[in-house]
Amino acid sequence: MGKLRGFMEHERVNEQNVAVQDRVKNYKEFTVTPSEETLQEQGARCMDCGVPFCHSGCPLGNMIPDFNDAVYRNEWEKALRILHTTNNFPEFTGRLCPAPCEAACVLGIINPPVSIEMIEKYIVERGFKEGWIKAVPPESRTGKTVAVIGSGPAGLAAAQQLNRAGHTVTVFERDEKVGGLLRYGIPDFKMEKNVIDRRLAILEEEGILFEMGVEVGKNMPVADLEAFDAVVLCGGATIRRRLPIPGADLPGVVQAMDFLPKSNRWVDGLTEVDGALHAGNKNVVVIGGGDTGSDCIGTSNRQGATSVTNFEIMPKPAETRTEDHPWPFWPFKLKTTSSHEEGIHREWSIMTKEFIADDKGHLKGLKTVNVRWEKPEDGGRPQLIEEANSEKEWPCELALLALGFTGPEPTLAERLGLDQDERTNVKGNEKYQTNVPHIFTAGDMRRGQSLIVWAISEGREAAHHVDAFLMGSSKLPIKEGGDLPNG
Repeated sequence: MGKLRGFMEHERVNEQNVAVQDRVKNYKEFTVTPSEETLQEQGARCMDCGVPFCHSGCPLGNMIPDFNDAVYRNEWEKALRILHTTNNFPEFTGRLCPAPCEAACVLGIINPPVSIEMIEKYIVERGFKEGWIKAVPPESRTGKTVAVIGSGPAGLAAAQQLNRAGHTVTVFERDEKVGGLLRYGIPDFKMEKNVIDRRLAILEEEGILFEMGVEVGKNMPVADLEAFDAVVLCGGATIRRRLPIPGADLPGVVQAMDFLPKSNRWVDGLTEVDGALHAGNKNVVVIGGGDTGSDCIGTSNRQGATSVTNFEIMPKPAETRTEDHPWPFWPFKLKTTSSHEEGIHREWSIMTKEFIADDKGHLKGLKTVNVRWEKPEDGGRPQLIEEANSEKEWPCELALLALGFTGPEPTLAERLGLDQDERTNVKGNEKYQTNVPHIFTAGDMRRGQSLIVWAISEGREAAHHVDAFLMGSSKLPIKEGGDLPNG
């Protein structure tokens, strides 16, 4: 696996970025492509570790040591075949995944882990550049039809797998273009939308049908789904968490998933600038410290915000792995993204108490209080304690709520008569099958808000079970990979 003792010869290299003052002038991706030699050296760092814990860290079960070794040996087309065996869209995950595989890397116990995500990205980019990634339509059709609701990563993965099995697949997307949150949630500076479009062209050439601007239950009757032999629900978790405090309904208090999609549509030329949802010349406060908050920060800086401040109610994490999060589990440590590097003031252990209006009823500021978390003596859940005399007022004309999602919108599931849990997730058994036998569910709509790798994994696994439901058995892979053509 890689070069013997390569991890002792080569230091980890991270993907380099264009200088901040240059990249914030536009919305393009700003990473600098490393040399082929550098990538081979990074592949050489992969250890012959015996038990590759990176596999357990990756929900897709990517065969990471195998493609690392192929890159080290300059066998790029082989590396691509290995990667595509378990991952339909490595060009997405190579840009957007938080890389739990790297957190589980054995080398990471003593040294910086292998640069797995960077290697993955440039394997697939090499594949597109060399023309190795081509449409592979099925040799024959089964006569079965499948409707996939939602064109995010779960829906696209399920659609491609089911199409490869020979079924006729139609993907229904309520937005005007394919991609779900890949298209309208992820800013272009993290992933330009031509990355989606080039893969979409392949999916269409393989025979998948796409119906955009169609929302089942609104402009498409639910009864129309009866024409399909199976249905896969991959609509995502879209109910946003709210902040129930005074002033939360003021103009200027905006959900992140209203702000980000609007920005992406401006960049794509689909709509004009809406001043109410634009950060230009405003003091912006982003409430929420996750990836969505980071995306809001980078977008606000590109829109010309006067200042950008980030609030997080939790304490500042440690900069390294702690005993509370031992290897190979995911370490909850301080994360500084490229957006944070572009200009941000960060505050931890702080809670917003009230949004303040100006004379015209628009947001002009907010009030906060410092907090601490105390563990009760009985070992119960930590309690949130407000610090006395810590109140503060902050200037703010745009507050962006990046607080995550609670679950999918329940309407479609209710109309289909599907069981849901207390968070409105559609219940699916171990075969991703709902209480209505021919309807399946996958991705965030089934498991709740999660990672892109989980979405693709669930889409692939659901496709296996849908195929088995339709045909009695399935050759579509689950986790371990398979022998079907993989583009």
